[in-house]
Amino acid sequence: MEATGTDEVDKLKTKFISAWNNMKYSWVLKTKTYFSRNSPVLLLGKCYHFKYEDEDKTLPAGSGCTIEDHVIAGNVEEFRKDFISRIWLTYREEFPQIEGSALTTDCGWGCTLRTGQMLLAQGLILHFLGRAWTWPDALNIENSDSESWTSHTVKKFTASFEASLSGERELKTPKISLKETIGKYSDDHEMRNEIYHRKIISWFGDSPLALFGLHQLIEYGKKSGKKAGDWYGPAVVAHILRKAVEEARHPDLQGITIYVAQDCTVYNCDVIDKQSASMTSDNADDKAVIILVPVRLGGERTNTDYLEFVKGILSLEYCVGIIGGKPKQSYYFAGFQDDSLIYMDPHYCQSFVDVSIKDFPLETFHCPSPKKMAFRKMDPSCTIGFYCRNVQDFERASEEITKMLKFSSKEKYPLFTFVNGHSRDYDFTSTTTNEEDLFSEDEKKRLKRFSMEEFVLL
Repeated sequence: MEATGTDEVDKLKTKFISAWNNMKYSWVLKTKTYFSRNSPVLLLGKCYHFKYEDEDKTLPAGSGCTIEDHVIAGNVEEFRKDFISRIWLTYREEFPQIEGSALTTDCGWGCTLRTGQMLLAQGLILHFLGRAWTWPDALNIENSDSESWTSHTVKKFTASFEASLSGERELKTPKISLKETIGKYSDDHEMRNEIYHRKIISWFGDSPLALFGLHQLIEYGKKSGKKAGDWYGPAVVAHILRKAVEEARHPDLQGITIYVAQDCTVYNCDVIDKQSASMTSDNADDKAVIILVPVRLGGERTNTDYLEFVKGILSLEYCVGIIGGKPKQSYYFAGFQDDSLIYMDPHYCQSFVDVSIKDFPLETFHCPSPKKMAFRKMDPSCTIGFYCRNVQDFERASEEITKMLKFSSKEKYPLFTFVNGHSRDYDFTSTTTNEEDLFSEDEKKRLKRFSMEEFVLL
């Protein structure tokens, strides 16, 4: 009886904390991000110049005349459209209760899982849509920076707490194959892209059945000793994403896999083996791979000597972003200008969206405005991501990244390395797993070590 009473108190405490976090992250201060007109902006391998296109003209520093804004507007709009087209995954509230807990929101603890989702989403966009794709409606969504503290937030607090006391709702996820759906629109390229766009977002829905949704990622995290409400670091999230993609049985996801570097080393033959796993008499194509490399950019603080390397990585066409942040907050880094990183922030609580319904709203899955942060404020613990479409693409990428690593490391050791051979050739335990235990003993030890080393995310 006493234990039951304690459980009830814990549940009520969880509900109050969740409601408070929902309110805390439900409003946005009026902030603006300023970009220099004299420096290029890099976004996931694409370069934008906010300058006059006419080389004979110069752009006066600090000038704000109308004609100047008109001249540079074309490239600014292209950048905005490209940025907004990236998939934005943030805190959500009022979603179905997470199994084994009383939580119906991830506010206050799920930010690294969200930034991990954003990196994986970008990898899937490259895989299905390509880097040149942009969302046609990107420039039509409203800017959330215009929101401020209002009575709406107070109402949201009350509604959020009431929702946390309600029962679990049942959801149905469509089981129709994406390939079957787009078959009807094979002559309409734009319709095909929109179906893929929606499908990718639906895989990240906050439903127990969504393949890469919060509920599923938490389930995989349990194998490494994590549970809902815990803090997750970038390296742990990398392994959770790998397991989620490996376990996905959707027919459209059989052509992609994830490899996580071991102790800052990418073993080329291990990557190629994963890419060639599907090659049979019926399927001669090798798989695409997302390579995740957990690294530390310094000791207690980020070493600014790594700035040029990070900028170089974000300039590559293979890059799908960085899971990182600053102490106590995780961000998804996607670009840079000068010595500042451009990122998407998951610390904004939005209402649950049922992605199983037809034509669910897309607006809350796209960030209307970029944010910038000085590189020196970045926490040293992060995970870097790359996408390679096939084995040939991987071989080309590994050569290019290796050259960059050698150039940036100077007389120091490189952040990570690509080596020929398998990990077993270097006396590392194989990472094969069975159905009974999704993480090998070697992986569990590695994840436990990462959990001890990484910063705490709130």
